[in-house]
Amino acid sequence: MGGLWWLILSALTVIPMLKLLPFFGINKYWAAACIVPFGTIALLWWIGMRLQELEKR
Repeated sequence: MGGLWWLILSALTVIPMLKLLPFFGINKYWAAACIVPFGTIALLWWIGMRLQELEKR
């Protein structure tokens, strides 16, 4: 049962990342990092850094 919840939560994070990452100039296949628990945190940090770069322009 725990594996099922893990798959559902992974899908709920991977799918939005597939749409967000290309907007920030990051390859959409990096969304697979959301399967690893700290992968989502790392991707959000990366998006935040890219957002700062976009705001400076």
